[in-house]
Amino acid sequence: MPAKTDMTTELALLGVLAVLWGASYSFIKVGVETIPPVTFIAARTLIAGAILLAIIRWRGLAMPREAATWRRFAFQACLNSVVPFTLIAAAERSIDAGLATILNATSPIFTFLLTALITRHEPVTLRKLVGVGAGIAGICLIVGTEALGGLGHQLWAQLAVIAATVSYAGAAIFGRNFRGLDPMLPAAGSMICGAAILIPLSLVFDRPWTLSPSTASILALIGLSVFSTALAFSIFFRLIHTLGSVGTTSQAYLRVPIGVGIGALFLGESLGPTAWLGMGFVVVGVAAMTIPARQRKLAQ
Repeated sequence: MPAKTDMTTELALLGVLAVLWGASYSFIKVGVETIPPVTFIAARTLIAGAILLAIIRWRGLAMPREAATWRRFAFQACLNSVVPFTLIAAAERSIDAGLATILNATSPIFTFLLTALITRHEPVTLRKLVGVGAGIAGICLIVGTEALGGLGHQLWAQLAVIAATVSYAGAAIFGRNFRGLDPMLPAAGSMICGAAILIPLSLVFDRPWTLSPSTASILALIGLSVFSTALAFSIFFRLIHTLGSVGTTSQAYLRVPIGVGIGALFLGESLGPTAWLGMGFVVVGVAAMTIPARQRKLAQ
């Protein structure tokens, strides 16, 4: 009975994570309207890292002192924040938040492919292979029509989101290396390292003291940093250990309708018929790879 209660809690946290990350795309869309992507993400990681450090101190925990651990934090930061955050922020200057949500939802597909090719710590099944095929078909439906129209800015933006998704997949796998640490520690460590990497780039390229961000962009930055980053990554690192890398990224199919819905409700976005069809393939593909695995765990 306790195991079942624990799993119910983990699945509830998975749903919360889907909401937090589903909302992040709309936060980013509003934020980068008046704040350059590198500066926006540098501020995001700095604020989130400071919040997480304060919570760690309040809980009476201490950050690791070993250089090897901080090197792992820095590598995790590149995979889970510096590269994907910046790519998505830059892309959302050209594409809608809803479309970015759909493309980024394919992270379980790439997580599965990387685990199958490299770590092999999760089983390869026919159902998962079918799910991969459906997900890739969804990507092709969304990106393919734009490719036929020429190599424009929107295609570049879509490919940037897909590249960010591959980076997230690597982060989900590498996050297993923090087993044994309180989830708050790698979350804070990766945010601090991300800020340390991005702040100098912001100072050199964006000269943030010359910017005049709108109130909406500042509020979006705060919401993104507090809820969709600090809180979300604390939950993420916990779920990596309890549900596994593929299980954790299964929130991607949950956050698709959430992210698209938020973009439509608050930003007035809409999807074309091809994007809707592609979204259907992505959701079905990701669900096919992840739902059965969780059901087996619930039955145990």
